[in-house]
Amino acid sequence: MAAETLSMAMLAVLVLALLAGFPVAFTLAAVAAAFGVAGIAAAHFDPAFLIAMTFRMQGVFQSDNFLAIPFLVFMGMLLERTGIAEDMLLALDRLFGALRGGLAYTAVLVGAVLSAVTGFVSASVITMGLIALPVMLRARYDPRLASGVIAASGTLAQVLPPSLVLIVLAEQLDVPLIEIYRGALLPGALLIFFYLAYIFLLTRWKPDLAPPAVSLAPAGGRGGALLAAAWAAGVPLALVLLVLASIYFGVATPGEGGAIGVTGALGLGLLRRRLTWARLRQSLEVSGVLCCGLMFLLFGASFFTLVFRGLSGHVWVESLFQQGPGGQLGFIVFLNVAVFLLAFVLDFFEIAFIVLPLVAPVAHKLGIDMVWLTVLLAVNLQTSFMHPPFGIALYNLRSVAPPSVRTVDIYWGAVPFIAIQLLMVGILIAWPGIVSRAQVETVDPNSITIELPATDYEERREESK
Repeated sequence: MAAETLSMAMLAVLVLALLAGFPVAFTLAAVAAAFGVAGIAAAHFDPAFLIAMTFRMQGVFQSDNFLAIPFLVFMGMLLERTGIAEDMLLALDRLFGALRGGLAYTAVLVGAVLSAVTGFVSASVITMGLIALPVMLRARYDPRLASGVIAASGTLAQVLPPSLVLIVLAEQLDVPLIEIYRGALLPGALLIFFYLAYIFLLTRWKPDLAPPAVSLAPAGGRGGALLAAAWAAGVPLALVLLVLASIYFGVATPGEGGAIGVTGALGLGLLRRRLTWARLRQSLEVSGVLCCGLMFLLFGASFFTLVFRGLSGHVWVESLFQQGPGGQLGFIVFLNVAVFLLAFVLDFFEIAFIVLPLVAPVAHKLGIDMVWLTVLLAVNLQTSFMHPPFGIALYNLRSVAPPSVRTVDIYWGAVPFIAIQLLMVGILIAWPGIVSRAQVETVDPNSITIELPATDYEERREESK
């Protein structure tokens, strides 16, 4: 059997296995092993080719980017378990609660800070669902608006540094993490602004959806509430900014920056007398489980990609995209539409570990700025957490929402925010300069030509083989 035929069959078997519900990490490894044996039997590559997998695993353990993941997860868990998020919510509630839609504004702002602190979506959504959703429902907020705000705010963990999602995308697309963090700042800020603007316009059009919470008016005056909010939200946010600044300015590697964050979180927990042995153990357990799962996914995806490339699968993938119309713009539009549709049946990790490594070489050959493309895909992949009925953020919110909130309300509440996220995707395609790393060379309406960053992408890929 021809190599490309085997690679097509390999991809088809993987999709069928995933749709059947088998675990992603073990499915990737099993399919790769089976077709690796078939490739050796058909003499498409030598058995020694698979030894390259050991070098890939070694590269994972030596990656500064991946070393940052356990530190950042642990930092987020410490801040979440010690009640920092609850302090922020209560302080901002007293500041904005008496405004029409004030609790929704608070949920967006706290969700944004919490997303930056925790770095992953599920933790943000569950925490906000436990502490913010009951308050909004008691204030007679519309369940659809309340659930949509919380789910959408949690997905900001996709694009707000130091996001774990951005670390994964940086590794899979082989781009500098520091550039990704820098490029994602403005799009992340714009998403927060669009969320707030939507709440403002909706509450002006239909005031009954988000009435003022009079009982939460600041008792100590506006000045006291402002100071309390600055202390509650400013300290954890300052810790996140300290981590980012240490990475941006070259003072620390991503792993060392994560260690700085853990040290700060431990100190903050002790300062506020919230850190106990039980909470410390819970933070360690959650961090360990999440990081181990991510590593298994990475190993399985690396093995799959290695065998797929050995069977020349990348050749027909490249030819498939190159035959499409529109050059760079056609590729960008097709890729984003495909990612959006795949997100209905696949979650973020499946798309990041399976789909994106297959299209990265095509993007390089088309001369697309990979930093801009990474941020664009990060915004697009936000929708994978919000898609009814399988979005992880919706599942997380359903698990903690009271029975009075119907599942259909959670689904419909997510729809306007999915539209906002897609609007952001369109804005990034139309004005790529929003991502500070991207430098547009031409403005031909039929193509988007973006300066290709200096990278040793191909050399590193060849070495890994």
